[in-house]
Formats: sequence, C-alpha cells, structure tokens
Amino acid sequence: MSARESTRRRRVDATGLAPYAILALMVAALALVPVLTEYTVRTANVYDIFQNFASYGLVALALGITIIAGEFDLSVSSMYLLGGMVAVLTGDGSPTVGILVALGTAVIVGVAQGGLIAGFRLNSMPVTLGGYLVVLGTTYILGHGKSVIYEDYNVGLRLDKPILQIFSIRSLIAIGIFAVTIVALRYLRVGRDIRAIGGDRRAARVAGVSVDRLLVGVFVMSALGAALAGALLSYSLATASPTNIGVDVLTFSATAALLGGVRLSGGKGGAIGIAAGVLSLSVLQEILAILRSPDYVSSLITGGLLVAVTIVWAPELSQWFRTTRVATSLEKDRTPA
Repeated sequence: MSARESTRRRRVDATGLAPYAILALMVAALALVPVLTEYTVRTANVYDIFQNFASYGLVALALGITIIAGEFDLSVSSMYLLGGMVAVLTGDGSPTVGILVALGTAVIVGVAQGGLIAGFRLNSMPVTLGGYLVVLGTTYILGHGKSVIYEDYNVGLRLDKPILQIFSIRSLIAIGIFAVTIVALRYLRVGRDIRAIGGDRRAARVAGVSVDRLLVGVFVMSALGAALAGALLSYSLATASPTNIGVDVLTFSATAALLGGVRLSGGKGGAIGIAAGVLSLSVLQEILAILRSPDYVSSLITGGLLVAVTIVWAPELSQWFRTTRVATSLEKDRTPA
C-alpha cells in the first residue's frame, strides 16, 4: 500500500468515526451539567432523549436515505404532519387503523413523487418542494386549519409509558426500525444499490441496477418514515396539528443526517451514523432544556451545526485543501534559498 493510499484510508476512517465522536462529546457535555450547575442528571433525562429520538429519528432516517440515493425529500416535514392528521381523524375506533391509513396515504405520496422524479428524470428538489406544499395544504384542509384533538388519551399514555425507565413503546419502535434498516443498508443488496445510484447513477444503470424502481422505493420509504413518526407523536400528544410542533422537523432531520456522516453529494452514509446524529441533537436539546435556554439558542446552535457539517463534508472543500497544500509546497520548492 502506497503512502498516499494509506493517508487516504486514515482520512476515510477518521471521517467515519466523526458521528460517534460528536455523540461522545454531547454525552460528555451532559455529564458535565451537574458540575456546572446544581442540576442532577436523572434517568428521566435519558428517557426524554429517547423520546426525542422517537419523535424525529425516523424522519431523519427517511431523509437520510434519500440523500444517500443522491436526492433530497423536502416534503418529509409536511408528510410528518399529514401522517399525524390522518391517523387522528381515522383512528377513533382503532389507533392501528389510523396508523395503517396514514401509512397508505404515505405510499401514495411516495409513489407520486418518486414516479415523477424517476419517470421524467426530474430534479428532486422542485418536485418535493411542490409535494411539500400540496401535502401541507391537504393537512390544512383535513384539519380545517386547526388542531384536531384525539379523544382516546389512553393510547398516548400507553405509547409513552416508561419501559426500563428510559424507553417507551414509541422509542422502541424507532430503535427497531433503525436496527432493521442498519442490517438492510449494510448487508443486503438494496443498501449497495442505493449507494450506487447516489454515487454514480449512470454507472449503476450500466451495472444493471433497477434505478427507477429503486428511486420510487426510496421516496416511498421516506414518506412512510415521516408519516409513522408523525402519527405516533400525534397519538402521544392526543393532538394533530397542521403546523410544526416544537423543533422544525426538516431542519432537525437534515442536521442529524449530515452529523451522522451522510454526504450531500450522495452515495455515502448509513443508518447507524444517522442514529448517532439524531442522538447527538437529542442530547443537545436536553442540555439546553436543563439550562432553560431560550428557543432561539437552540435554533442558532442547530443552524450553526448544519452550516458547519455542510462545509466540512463538502467534497470540493477537501479537494481544495489538498490542491492548495500541493501548490504551496511546489511554490516553496521553487523559491530560492
């Protein structure tokens, strides 16, 4: 192995470890809270972190998979709201029926968006931006522009009842889906094919990958993840709202995916890294809640992280640094002593 290849491999390994290093730093910061304040970190705080993971993790996973495939689904935040609205409106008799109807609606949205993108070779940004507006408008129509109350409060109590003090049914569902996705992306052909179409779509077609079918499937998975998370959260809150509840879903999800090592250029990333990114932001949110920081502080930090990871992960940036370093070295060699 040449020195250049060895250096490149070390750089790749370091990049792959970045999501877990960020998570470790966040956990360390949480552990330091009792040192800096009089507050004692309890199991309830860990429970809150996993509840946040349950609320936004599946959306980040859904968005992250589309980015790995070389696309970007802007409609996840409105699909999140629509999933909750449909589940509440149709789940009066049975919450399971409400969730199934919400997932069925998500399949329709995913097929429509994925079909347009794959069938007409369209850029996903304008298509999913249009999808975002249509889905959001549909949510407003269904709820008549108002929040809708879910009468069966026991459903939310069961979903959020602590299990082993730090988990709940909602968080365990999210963890289970992440576990299945980790296996699928790492060990099954579908994971390799998704990375292939994100890395080089033309080469993937030549290699025999069913690019169009897989793209449709990716957008269906994206819509399903957002709708399921929204439906479960609406049952938990006993309310479906046509507006964002708490943290902006798209901002949180995109930041978590990028913190988790997903590259905007496509072809790189995995579910375990996305999980680390979601947990990092969830720990950060818990720290800010403990410190009683204003909402704008959370927005500033999350936005700053989003900009930072976008710059750091930019492939052109590392290439620019290498080119600049080589040019500087050559210039020094030419300069007479």
